[in-house]
Amino acid sequence: METHFKRAMAQRLLLRRFLTSIIPRMPPQGGWAPLTPRTQQTPQHGHGGLPGTASPARTLHTTRVSSTTFNVQDGPDFQDRVVNSETPVVVDFHAQWCGPCKILGPRLEKMVAKQHGKVVMAKVDIDDHTDLAIEYEVSAVPTVLAIKNGDVVDKFVGIKDEDQLEAFLKKLIG
Repeated sequence: METHFKRAMAQRLLLRRFLTSIIPRMPPQGGWAPLTPRTQQTPQHGHGGLPGTASPARTLHTTRVSSTTFNVQDGPDFQDRVVNSETPVVVDFHAQWCGPCKILGPRLEKMVAKQHGKVVMAKVDIDDHTDLAIEYEVSAVPTVLAIKNGDVVDKFVGIKDEDQLEAFLKKLIG
């Protein structure tokens, strides 16, 4: 079973490399499309819905959800933000189609945030970063690695409850 998984991941990696060599690079997944101002989409109405002066444009403010969690963009990003990190890193290898990953991911993010910067969390989608999954011998998802000073110091596969996650993080932080 594990050999089949690795072979499938290796085939995906080769296909991805081939396609990226012949197709121009797409914007990163989750990138924002430009917003069209609402004033260009609908007729203008004044107070009470009557035709008249336009109401002031609304400003869209965005904030970063968490400064302790980030999505890995590519191999060099992983090297820079995970392997070379002075802060211990929890790496969540997941996939969008994985049910248990959808449960573990938010739970792990919450537990990492409670550590107040003593540890950070990197999220790696195995379908987008097959090469990293192969390099770190990920044979099932979710797989979570604890990396300290560039070395894998702990690992688990599957779902864990909050107490188990807290113990995993405490062990990593030391």
